[in-house]
Amino acid sequence: MGEILNWLFSQYADYPTLFIGLELVAVIFGVASVLLASKTNILVFPIGIISTAIFVYLLWEWQLFGDMFINAYYTAMSLYGWVNWSKNKVSTDEVNENPDRQPSDNLSIEHIQSRDIPILSVLATVTTAFVALIYYFRPVINNNFSFDGAVLGLHLFTWVDYTDMLTTALFLMAMWLMASRKIEHWLLWIVADAISVPLYFHKGLTFTALQYVVFTFIAIWAYYEWQRRYRVQFNAAYA
Repeated sequence: MGEILNWLFSQYADYPTLFIGLELVAVIFGVASVLLASKTNILVFPIGIISTAIFVYLLWEWQLFGDMFINAYYTAMSLYGWVNWSKNKVSTDEVNENPDRQPSDNLSIEHIQSRDIPILSVLATVTTAFVALIYYFRPVINNNFSFDGAVLGLHLFTWVDYTDMLTTALFLMAMWLMASRKIEHWLLWIVADAISVPLYFHKGLTFTALQYVVFTFIAIWAYYEWQRRYRVQFNAAYA
């Protein structure tokens, strides 16, 4: 058991205490935000912003620029989602007329529509290209943004880089769908979260990897919870 714990957490031996503390705070707020999202509670956004903002700082310090830009996007999209969810609540009268509804059920949620596909396609394409560009110029970035002596090329890409491109595209599509109140965003979270577990273990961010284990299970439960809430909403509308 001791050997396993040492393998999991040995990379933290050289980390400043501040960084370890900030990562733990970000993880706690991240888990809280996903739980709030599963309950369609609008506090998901301010709580999530605290988590992603901390990760932006930490990932910049760790020079994980692809992950940093993901979290910067999350922060911006959380602001959009906060406004969008505020504008799309079911009326209080409708909630009161249906005894099956809970106070947090008064958010109008939807299934994905055909009109969403082009937006998702563009988002995935642009995201993948952007992350690939970041990793292509990573030698320059890691060289204090200097081209002196920096070697560039696709041959320098690793499986981690390609996996990052995939998960980034999935996460960004999921975040947009979540902000747009689409049930299917949970399916993308499930896939991307599951892939991220071994990815972050490999990167040496054990607490973050464990966070994604929790995220995966929450997302599976939340998908079915949102389906239930949608049925309640649908029945109330056509009762």
